Amino acid sequence: MSANGGTFLSVNNIEVIYDHVILVLKGVSFDVPEGGIVALLGANGAGKTTTLKAISNLLRSERGDVTKGSIEYLGERVDQLSSNELVKKGVVQVMEGRHCFEHLTVEENLLTGAYTRRDGRAEVNKDLELVYSYFPRLKERRRAQAGYTSGGEQQMTAVGRALMARPKMILLDEPSLGLAPQLVEEIFDIVQRLNKDEGVTFLLAEQNTNMALKYANYGYILENGRIVMDGNAADLRENEDVKEFYLGISSGEKKSYRNVKHYRRRKRWLA
Repeated sequence: MSANGGTFLSVNNIEVIYDHVILVLKGVSFDVPEGGIVALLGANGAGKTTTLKAISNLLRSERGDVTKGSIEYLGERVDQLSSNELVKKGVVQVMEGRHCFEHLTVEENLLTGAYTRRDGRAEVNKDLELVYSYFPRLKERRRAQAGYTSGGEQQMTAVGRALMARPKMILLDEPSLGLAPQLVEEIFDIVQRLNKDEGVTFLLAEQNTNMALKYANYGYILENGRIVMDGNAADLRENEDVKEFYLGISSGEKKSYRNVKHYRRRKRWLA
């Protein structure tokens, strides 16, 4: 796997269990290189969100726990840190469903992202202007209550809020969820610009395989808590199984439902 620099994040054979009995992740391993955009792909329930929450240490609030394996960030184990300690080290998660503070204005939401910083108001204001340069629509709506803004504006607010923490890496969970295709493209364009211009590394979990592979450098496909395939984004886009089962494109003859059942798909991938 190519990278601009060394390995930023390394997930090593982790297992995640909820309520002490429900095994959700079964030996997941992958690397995220410095300066990369890596996509975690898969259907709803495959384990993408759980993987991100395992990295950002948000599982305990949902009675989940990493029971095996390790997670390393910049060569240091971080799976036992608290979430706010991880934010201070430069890893921030944008949650699925945006989770804005609805009663606060857009600008107040953005400023909450700078909560862990101790470098003074002038630096925070400088970064606020940087966020507005990437999201000009937020500057227009900065005095509006976040709860009354559109889904696209709330997603922009959530990403902007993450940027206010001056992250080295952003974990982006389902950024396209519930958004019109035009807005999805706009969000991904901004992600790409942030990656190139600000050097922010991205790990994104996304069901929209086509869009994710268009912008990512590398992808991992999760199914039932296991990684079943990985590769460069360009190679995955051309892979016949990925085309058939995730992009809805089949190069062969039309198949019956029996031929696309889960167990047959697994056999093809594991062959």
